Amino acid sequence: MMIDRNNILIHEFMGLEVEVTKSTCRNLIGKRGRVVDETKNTIEIERNGETKIVPKRSNTFRFYLPSGGSVDVEGRLIEHRPEDRPKRLMRHVRKVG
Repeated sequence: MMIDRNNILIHEFMGLEVEVTKSTCRNLIGKRGRVVDETKNTIEIERNGETKIVPKRSNTFRFYLPSGGSVDVEGRLIEHRPEDRPKRLMRHVRKVG
């Protein structure tokens, strides 16, 4: 399944280009690079050989999609381990729907 605006929350972010667009920490706003690792609480961004670990909860991320375009995602929505995110989000959708 191709990553798009409608299903990005259930996909892994490894390899995607990302930018921090909003943050409680001003130093993180505008940080951009490729996602090289992800945990339950953090995203690790690499650019020009330097890595930065960014907490998910207090940030909004703009993910650049492989097919073009981008989508903004609030970190609190993706604060799960990457392998658990599809199960948790699909369960939430079933309860709401």
